[in-house]
Amino acid sequence: MDLVIRDAHVIDGTGRPSYRADVGLKDGRIAEIHREGEGRRPTAPRTLEAQGLALSPGFIDMHAHSDLALLRDPAHTAKAAQGVTLEVIGQDGLSYAPVDDRTLAEVRAQITGWNGDGSDIDFTWRTVGGYLDRLDHGFAGEGIAVNAAYLVPQGTVRMLAVGWEDRPATAAELGRMKRLVAEGLEQGAVGLSSGLTYTPGMYADDAELTELCRVVAAYGGYYCPHHRSYGAGALRAYEEMIELSRTAGCALHLAHAVMNFGVNEGRAPELLALLDAALADGADVSLDTYPYTPGSTTLAALLPGWAGEGGPEAILARLRDDATAARIGHALEVTGSDGCHGVTVDWESVEISGVADPALAPYVGRSVARSARERGEEPWATARRLLLEDRLGPTILQHVGHEENVRTIMRHPVHTGGSDGILHGAKPHPRAYGTFPHYLGRYVRELGVLSLEECVAHLTSRPAARLRLPDRGLVRVGHRADLVLFDPETVAAGATFEAPRTLPTGIPYVLIAGRFVMEDGRRTDVLAGRTVRRTPAG
Repeated sequence: MDLVIRDAHVIDGTGRPSYRADVGLKDGRIAEIHREGEGRRPTAPRTLEAQGLALSPGFIDMHAHSDLALLRDPAHTAKAAQGVTLEVIGQDGLSYAPVDDRTLAEVRAQITGWNGDGSDIDFTWRTVGGYLDRLDHGFAGEGIAVNAAYLVPQGTVRMLAVGWEDRPATAAELGRMKRLVAEGLEQGAVGLSSGLTYTPGMYADDAELTELCRVVAAYGGYYCPHHRSYGAGALRAYEEMIELSRTAGCALHLAHAVMNFGVNEGRAPELLALLDAALADGADVSLDTYPYTPGSTTLAALLPGWAGEGGPEAILARLRDDATAARIGHALEVTGSDGCHGVTVDWESVEISGVADPALAPYVGRSVARSARERGEEPWATARRLLLEDRLGPTILQHVGHEENVRTIMRHPVHTGGSDGILHGAKPHPRAYGTFPHYLGRYVRELGVLSLEECVAHLTSRPAARLRLPDRGLVRVGHRADLVLFDPETVAAGATFEAPRTLPTGIPYVLIAGRFVMEDGRRTDVLAGRTVRRTPAG
């Protein structure tokens, strides 16, 4: 053995009762599990006395937005300190590969609120494989903080093959999109994501998406849609994705599967009934959620889809035109924008969480409605000005969730954990720094919504099964030594809405490939993360 973790309270990821054991690690894998009272105990040059700490597989963040953060921050303590050992990036149909020079500039502008403008990043890649290689090279060739898997972003693929037009793809364009998806999967992506309330991905019809999902199915990947509505049309949007994936024969993972806005209060059981019916009929469906009620996105994401046609510069031009801006405001406040999930915007619920221009920092932490009152203007006038002055840069928290829906959905057997964490901005959503300890501290220890063993399974083996990773997600001999040691009595999220970058407590040790990335509650200088790539089928 290289290391023995002595006398740990093993929560193995299966959901079964925990047990006491010594766990021996060798060459980055679990080499021996010696249960209490069994024969000779393993020895090693180094022994860590667990002293009753819980030992579990590393947590898998099924919905992360660390696409540039992994290249920007070698410590990446926001995730490492939570016990996250693997993140799935390339989410919501928008990321940085595959691209050409034009689309790279466009996507950087569109999601600057998620990741910054990327001016500090050397974009040396254009393909999915090139991006994954860049992650593996990491910092000075040593790697990245945690492991990463990638989804081919459908919106970026459409941007590359079709552009920003709201129309069906031609046969030639569809053929190119299918080739781009296939190439991304061949180069190691684990599936396909969509952002169907974001332009230009929302312009794809179901027939187009079905054809792309057939490609994903051929490679054994999965489809991860941010579907067309989380508000007024939420249940129909979930049903649409289930029908689409079944037609394509493709596994489905529903991104941040929440039931938000007033129209959906108390309706989580209807979503779960829909899932149960699909599962009973043989569908391969899973989902992820974060354990908080507010959502988070960009302010520009609320705009109607027609306002996004043509890309970021076209959006800004429409906002500058008074007549067109009035139409946008009417869609937001009177008819309900598709960007805001078919409901009218409540500006009191929209809190600015980050801006690109430091001069606009006084708006951060305030609702749009409050800032409008302070300026003596209408809320849409304030929002419009922020979008123009910050060039679509503002990020927001949207306080539209329901606690009973959050608790109901997290109990479902196909549920997994995903932070949906945006790390950029002055006051990000605390889920970026707190999701996994918040599950364990708030929803297990304090509320008893899930047992400790069941919750760990939601955060480890179930996501590993969705990703089809046969040697991760369990404390089992032969599995990779991506492990977390935490104290069930004290683990808690430190992050709050007032102090969202506060690190958690009660997670003193995190290992990736048998190496300590967190030790005695402090981030080490170890860069043990690598890309987790799907082996092409057939």
